[in-house]
Amino acid sequence: MEFAEKLALANTKAKGKRPEYLLDKQTEQTLSITMALAMELHAANERVASLECLLEQKGIITRDELNNFQPDSEETAKRSLDTQVYLNRILRVLDQEKQAMATNDESVSEVLEKLKD
Repeated sequence: MEFAEKLALANTKAKGKRPEYLLDKQTEQTLSITMALAMELHAANERVASLECLLEQKGIITRDELNNFQPDSEETAKRSLDTQVYLNRILRVLDQEKQAMATNDESVSEVLEKLKD
């Protein structure tokens, strides 16, 4: 999958209206971002723990080698792209709001009033 496709997929919007659980929109968005981060962190921690355990059990690598690993430039570049996709995914609620505002002909003051709601 190409990088642009990954970015677009990370910002996929669910069909229908986003459920709202709290009284104001900014708090709702903050909660969405926080929950996205929590899910991402949990999945990453589970995967890392599994990989570390397998690598140690098979005698492929020791904890010290793992702790002292330095990525090369190619790996660093790949991680940078992965970070961009990751941030796009967790901040999608704000990006989708920005896109909705960009297609709207409302004035800035009208948009600001809506954001207060």
